[in-house]
Amino acid sequence: MKNWFCNWDWTRAMSLVVSVLVWISAVGTVATLTTAYPPEALAQNYNKENLLGADFSGRDLTQASFNHANLRKSNLSHANLQGASLFAAHLEEANLEGANLSNTTLDTARFIKANLKNAILEGSFAFSAKFNGANIEGADFTDVFLRDDATEILCELATGTNPVTGRNTRDTLYCD
Repeated sequence: MKNWFCNWDWTRAMSLVVSVLVWISAVGTVATLTTAYPPEALAQNYNKENLLGADFSGRDLTQASFNHANLRKSNLSHANLQGASLFAAHLEEANLEGANLSNTTLDTARFIKANLKNAILEGSFAFSAKFNGANIEGADFTDVFLRDDATEILCELATGTNPVTGRNTRDTLYCD
């Protein structure tokens, strides 16, 4: 009987083993990526979109991007917008009641006549944002970076206490 072990093509066998290991590694990586990052958790991009009157109420929009988007008269009430970017977004008459806008970029956004009742804006960057005529009853502006003129306008409107954070709106704006 011949010794099959001596006649074995070890180069071909090792090549086959390496190919199988590479395939298993690739399948494991794909499985890890799809498990660790489900599509609903990935940030959404709405930059420059016309979303006039859109309904995003109650949605998880964590780290979504709405740069230069038209969100006039849109409903974002009770939405989670933590870490989102609303740079230069048009939010005139938008409903953001109870929305979580913590750590968002709101620079040059327009909240004219918007409803920010009980919204949380903690840690957001809102330099040059416009809030003329906005409802900010119970909104939390803790550590929000604002221009002095915007703070003056907001202090004229500030009333209430945020039901989630327990902070007084006037205190979070350092109103006199």
